[in-house]
Amino acid sequence: MNTEQLAEARLFAQEAVRKVRANKQCLDQASLDLILTDARSHYAWQDKPVSDDIIRTLFDITIAGPTSMNTCPARFIFVQSDEAKQRLAKSLKAKNIDKMMDAPATVIIAWDPEFWKQLPFLFPHENRMPMFDGNEAYAYDTAYRNSTLQGGYFMIAARALGLDVGAMSGFSNQIVDEEFFSENGWKSNFLCNFGYADETALFQKLPRFSFEQACRFI
Repeated sequence: MNTEQLAEARLFAQEAVRKVRANKQCLDQASLDLILTDARSHYAWQDKPVSDDIIRTLFDITIAGPTSMNTCPARFIFVQSDEAKQRLAKSLKAKNIDKMMDAPATVIIAWDPEFWKQLPFLFPHENRMPMFDGNEAYAYDTAYRNSTLQGGYFMIAARALGLDVGAMSGFSNQIVDEEFFSENGWKSNFLCNFGYADETALFQKLPRFSFEQACRFI
């Protein structure tokens, strides 16, 4: 883009945000309950598939979430077939295998160590590639932090679309990476089962910290 085009794009973006705010200032309590306040992690699932169209919509919402310098380092691998589930099961702790096998779908939320090579497309108005080229530690921190954020966006977006989620970290990242990413070098972050939950497997909601326990004004 030239200078004039960038200026026009900025004005368009500013007006788009104003329209969004004018249309809806904030979510109502029922919406907040659905995505966070009263939402639960799930461990059992109905025998009901998640359509490819919903998964594509879910990705479109997730990818809109903010990341540092619009790096978008997360990569999403949707595990649905029996063959793919058997491959993923190799990495899981025993208590997590049935949770994953019974879920309609599981997403491997991963990150691309070479995410920064896409910055000319993702961040076109300034060359930020030299910040990462040859700086492996900084690239790792950026990719891991922001792919984790994107995983959080995924979970909230799924709930907003009427799906349920159950994140899992009880697995071997090394085995997942060897099994699924030996060719492209991506790295797994965490797993998330999703679909339509069977609520009969839920137990009582666990405690949370109060504001006074976890927060400070300074």
